[in-house]
Amino acid sequence: MFRDPLFYKAILTEVLPVLATYPLIRIWHAGCSTGEEVYSTAILLKEAGLLHKSILYATDINAEVVNKAASGIFPIKYMRQHSLNYQKAGGREEFSRYYIAGYDHALFDKELSERMVFSTHNLVSEGSFNQFQLIFCRNVLIYFERDLQSRVISLFDESLDQLGYLALGSKKTLKLSQVASKFRQLGKESIWRKVQ
Repeated sequence: MFRDPLFYKAILTEVLPVLATYPLIRIWHAGCSTGEEVYSTAILLKEAGLLHKSILYATDINAEVVNKAASGIFPIKYMRQHSLNYQKAGGREEFSRYYIAGYDHALFDKELSERMVFSTHNLVSEGSFNQFQLIFCRNVLIYFERDLQSRVISLFDESLDQLGYLALGSKKTLKLSQVASKFRQLGKESIWRKVQ
């Protein structure tokens, strides 16, 4: 969780204050895998006082990983590293406050998952299913050829509200995409704001 802490710090300091002005915040984690990033985002939202008015949609093509993410259960052996990342990302509490430790696993607080909707979704063949203020798609596009990347980025463009945010993996950029002129990058992190 909180992989790339500086990325999450940018979400906390640059994106969440803007999202706080919305009456309802819709966030899509596209390609959510086993859910670490969804829970990381929920923790940031809780600490910013925004979780109660947020809905986090978490989708992946693989039903098995979606079910794992929905369980809120993660290996305990990674909690120490997750805690360090959380602190570097600007976390304000003790990270252990968000989960109950078992012998080999950590079960995350149900308050976090109450605001989550988990579902399968194919980025390549399925269309937009809502309008979002923030879309995460980290470390997914690198597995697609350029044509598919273009199609998926166009899907995100369709799915984002005006002035919404698109958060990509550290190795991805919008600069070469067909929709590049509609977005402005925030700082050094791969976070883009839709300005047109």
